Amino acid sequence: MRIVIKVGTSTLAHKTGLLNIKRVEEMCKVISDLKNAGNEIVLVSSGAIGMGLGKIGLTKKPDDIPTKQAAAAIGQCELMYTYDKLFSEYNHTVAQILLTGAFVAIEDYGKNLNNTLFRLLELGVIPIVNENDTVTTDEIVIGDNDTLGATVANTVKADMLIILSDIDGLYTGDPTKYDDVKLIKVVPEITEEIESLAGKESSAFGTGGMITKIKAAREVTKNGIDMVIANGKNPNILYDIVNGEGTCTRFLGMKK
Repeated sequence: MRIVIKVGTSTLAHKTGLLNIKRVEEMCKVISDLKNAGNEIVLVSSGAIGMGLGKIGLTKKPDDIPTKQAAAAIGQCELMYTYDKLFSEYNHTVAQILLTGAFVAIEDYGKNLNNTLFRLLELGVIPIVNENDTVTTDEIVIGDNDTLGATVANTVKADMLIILSDIDGLYTGDPTKYDDVKLIKVVPEITEEIESLAGKESSAFGTGGMITKIKAAREVTKNGIDMVIANGKNPNILYDIVNGEGTCTRFLGMKK
């Protein structure tokens, strides 16, 4: 399978913004094992701003864009150093790709991205993709890496997009407020009712929320790609997801 895995800041970092070392180490181990089994993996990773803020001692996002951009520059270095070190322990090579929405929208540049990603996969490399927050403010202000994950999944014609977050999936209501809500395990079609279930909350260091995940699901499922939302607190859930199991919400790709 060709799998795009999007991991959010809430999975990568503690509430302090500093790296959750145990979890990230386990995630890289599981991804390496899935790749050893013959799967092609692209990792879309948030976390640069959050890790940068944690490293300079800030406990929440600042309001000004320049500080966020500076934090992204600091955090991206640490993020890629960590991934390179951990994946190297399992004999896997990583590559960094930083994108902007404007870059992807330009046809020639989009083709170059396509060529680069496919060639990296052919070479057995794990591409690690993130928004280039240091030079663009689009994602910092209104965007998210859920949408970026969908863009990458469509670009590489993935079989599946997995979004690891701090929630098990899509519920019939807000699980932080109500006890009687249920996890929706399979979504065969994204209807207005499904969209209405999305809330507006996001974490202190991350962006987006369930709304952006539903939007991402709409973008990939229309191209026949399955999408899964799962809790990244236990990276071993990736094994279950690939096997069609696990506690998660699975959006089914439209069959043509």
